[in-house]
Amino acid sequence: MALARNGISSGSLDGVMGSQTRAALMAFQQKVDLVETGQLDADTKARLSLEVPPLVTCLVTSNDLARLQPLSKTWLGKSQQTALDYESILELVAERGRASPSLVRRLNPAVDWTNVVAGTQVQIPDAQYPSPSAKAGFAVIALAAKALEVFDAKTNLLAHFPCSIAALVEKRPVGELHVTAIAPNPDYTFNPEVFPESAEALQIKTKLILPPGPNNPVGVAWISLDLPGYGIHGTPSPEQVGRTESHGCFRLANWNAEYLLKLVWVGMPVYVEP
Repeated sequence: MALARNGISSGSLDGVMGSQTRAALMAFQQKVDLVETGQLDADTKARLSLEVPPLVTCLVTSNDLARLQPLSKTWLGKSQQTALDYESILELVAERGRASPSLVRRLNPAVDWTNVVAGTQVQIPDAQYPSPSAKAGFAVIALAAKALEVFDAKTNLLAHFPCSIAALVEKRPVGELHVTAIAPNPDYTFNPEVFPESAEALQIKTKLILPPGPNNPVGVAWISLDLPGYGIHGTPSPEQVGRTESHGCFRLANWNAEYLLKLVWVGMPVYVEP
């Protein structure tokens, strides 16, 4: 949470010191000119501070409950929904706390997640990012590290996010790209030609428009790049971010994609490195 308040994401918060936390520590050490060990050594700990309580109370409201709806298992079914919203309160509050559902369960052992009612109080991490003071200068996507970093015009680090990349090496572009469009809460065009591994896609002859929502295939944010079909976007599966599994786009956790929207601008360079 102290890293998050420096604009540095260690992935979906789970209470475990893993590779994404070590990468986040290295990003922070780079930001404050410390030796990049990826460890919470004494010098790093001295520079990190948590000046407010680590947890915050989230009150479940009737509006939260009204948002919930089952997610269809098929592309056609998804296209017929009113929204691709949260399926459960656990999913909703976990994303609100930028945490894994398993951590939220551990923080709230008395909550019956099968029967959450309006007025229920839930403890979640308070991992807020700093308010951006200006737009970014450029972004760098490191394929080997599976990370996206944003810098200001003077090369100061503004944000660090774990990032999923294409499963196939030939689908991973390298070089200078540029932001061409920015879309919060986008819909999604399902093109069956892009999903040859899907039996349903082989049967569907036309494109489908899927409605917006956090469970939309591109999550709650879409940033187009000037390479046809490529973009940076959110995902309904934040725990899986940081893998080699996409069709080519660069996936971030929804909350990181939302924050990135505040930093980027049309025409901004995005450098993709091996």
